[in-house]
Amino acid sequence: MLLAVHDTVTTVVAQIGNPTPETPPVADKLMKLVRYFNWFVLLSGVTAITYGGGRFAWEKWSGGGLDSPKMVAGAMIGGATATSAGTIMNSVIGA
Repeated sequence: MLLAVHDTVTTVVAQIGNPTPETPPVADKLMKLVRYFNWFVLLSGVTAITYGGGRFAWEKWSGGGLDSPKMVAGAMIGGATATSAGTIMNSVIGA
């Protein structure tokens, strides 16, 4: 009985063809959205790094105490993370 089931399953599975891969219907629009998101992340990373450096320079130049070193460090780390995420997304997509 096991041999009959095995023979039937093998016969049925052998008739199933190998499907050809095709792109999903909205893949081009989704890739365009991912590319826009990639640019947004890169731009926000550069903006955060620029803001952090400017804020640090302004506090040094004005001669006041460093009131926001955590904010400056957070902006720099957040900017570096956002820029890295954009680069990683770009390499994953392969563009």
